[in-house]
Amino acid sequence: MPHWRQNGATYFVTFRLADSLPQAKLRELKQMRQEWERKNPPPYENEALQQLARSLAERTESWLDQGMGSCVLKDAALAAFVTQAMHFFDGDRYELGAYVVMPNHVHAILRPIQWEEHPLEAILGSWKQFSSNHINRRIGWHGPLWQDESYDRINRDEPHLDTCLQYLGFNPEKAGLVRASCPVWVRPEWIKLGWIIRELEKM
Repeated sequence: MPHWRQNGATYFVTFRLADSLPQAKLRELKQMRQEWERKNPPPYENEALQQLARSLAERTESWLDQGMGSCVLKDAALAAFVTQAMHFFDGDRYELGAYVVMPNHVHAILRPIQWEEHPLEAILGSWKQFSSNHINRRIGWHGPLWQDESYDRINRDEPHLDTCLQYLGFNPEKAGLVRASCPVWVRPEWIKLGWIIRELEKM
């Protein structure tokens, strides 16, 4: 899928474990894309492509919440390698706004600071490389840990950013999990400005 990039933009990103979706689901996604292309010949409008990306992402995330695959990130010690990776260059290469680490995928909100020197793809790649090196060593696995492709979308405005934040924060409950089993974090400076996960107030 195309990835839209914009200087100074804040992104909502999703990346998942390599085994988080079975081949049957991956084929279904491919068929959805092919059917869309059959009904929408080129040239493609950006809005149409973005709608396709949203549809595929929504279908994928509904499957991810079913807990498919090894779900190694349900182990708190292994999930910690992911959070360490995300915090490592925070404030230097990017501003990390929030994240949740689910058993088989991760949602995060971030804004690249040095967007030309350290683009979003490089940031996500560094997170995956650091965490996979440590997790694979810990579990004795030698194959790829993460799916190469990640999903991202630009936060258009404050209401959209709030929607992403609430989605991220409520993901454990949506997947039928106990909140304490999934690391959830929001930047303290954001919280002071009122950017909170409102569902947490009910817990």
